[in-house]
Amino acid sequence: MNYRTKAEYFIRGITQGFVEASEVIAWADEVIVAAAKTEDWMIEISTCGPDERMKVLSQLNTIKGEADPVELAALLKAKGIS
Repeated sequence: MNYRTKAEYFIRGITQGFVEASEVIAWADEVIVAAAKTEDWMIEISTCGPDERMKVLSQLNTIKGEADPVELAALLKAKGIS
């Protein structure tokens, strides 16, 4: 799954209340460890606090790429969101 797809999922999750900022921060930490090249947004999200919901959301919107609609739909469906 590409970063943009996961970002879209987290954006919807934060704005609709089914994802906490701490979940996104933990994901960014995992991405930093696994990524061949660290990008600014990874570090910015990773260094946010769990109460910095708007900052996390802002950084998610900077992730480049195209979201895969099929994967995004599957992620949302797994959370009971259509």
